[in-house]
Amino acid sequence: MRVAVAGASGNIGSHTMTALQRHGHDPVPISRSHGVDLLTGQGLAEFLSDVDVVVDAISAPPADREATMMYFATTTENLLTAERQAGVRHHVLLSIVEVHRIAGTAHYSGKREQERLVSTGPVPWTIVPATQFFDFAATVAGWTERDGTAYLAPLLVQPIAPADVGEFLAEAAGGSPQGRHPGMAGPDRHDLVDMARRTHQAMGRDMKIVPTWEAILGPDMAGNVLLPGPDARIAPTTFDDWLAEQEAERVRPG
Repeated sequence: MRVAVAGASGNIGSHTMTALQRHGHDPVPISRSHGVDLLTGQGLAEFLSDVDVVVDAISAPPADREATMMYFATTTENLLTAERQAGVRHHVLLSIVEVHRIAGTAHYSGKREQERLVSTGPVPWTIVPATQFFDFAATVAGWTERDGTAYLAPLLVQPIAPADVGEFLAEAAGGSPQGRHPGMAGPDRHDLVDMARRTHQAMGRDMKIVPTWEAILGPDMAGNVLLPGPDARIAPTTFDDWLAEQEAERVRPG
């Protein structure tokens, strides 16, 4: 099948492209670097010609809640409209586990808007919620870092490897539309603060991580809120495996 990947140049999109090829599909990249602008719709008609399935793995640029929701709404509406006109048979959306339980960040609001548009849209759909990615802790630390010190809430998460997310999205693209997928998560639970410390150590970065409930992600995400449901698919890659890969990449010659 010809499967277009929106956000093909990004972290999850690139893994999805690789997984689709491994599954024997013909992946079609959709991104600005390939001449497609989802905000205007420019280039979509050409890239969706003869496409069977679209996987949406885009991410929004950092912005406030209103701007993030507008970005996701515009890109999703343009994508769904072009898919309907091109005869695309299946839309697969990457979302977030338990995104409807908490207010979360601006990104959460945007993902909820995406889900609303997809689930009420003109193209048969599958929504695949995932837990946080393995690099999430370091990303959040980067948001709050000042003079070598970052502040994180000690949240309980069950993170997943980006490559495993790409694999599951490729699998969903190869199947029939199924509505809301039970979700996917990594094999183990971790504390976000510990994850950030270990990630920075593996990457050779010197940063002090201070636990605090006054951080950008606070008490509304405490407890089991960020954890997957009992029917979620469990990915094989552990956080330790992923850390070892990051450290090996850092010290590899050349």
